[in-house]
Amino acid sequence: MIELNNANIKGSRFIDVNLSDTKFEDVNLKRVSFSDTTLKDSVFDDVDLSNAAISNAKLDGMTIEGVAVHALFAAYHAQNSSRDASEDKPA
Repeated sequence: MIELNNANIKGSRFIDVNLSDTKFEDVNLKRVSFSDTTLKDSVFDDVDLSNAAISNAKLDGMTIEGVAVHALFAAYHAQNSSRDASEDKPA
């Protein structure tokens, strides 16, 4: 086990590393990039996701504040498709 306290490892790269069961507390991950990464069964609590972007992600079973993300997207698309349809109708 490696334990870092009050460390600055800014600019580090982790390639083909297993961080399963690792705990991050009071960590600054500003401007980090994750690619080809598994976050399955991870928990994010009291995190700042301002301006975070998620793309090409598998979201099966993912929830935000207890609401299934797939349900949120379905509601969003249903609301926007009805709005788009009403905007396409001639006056």
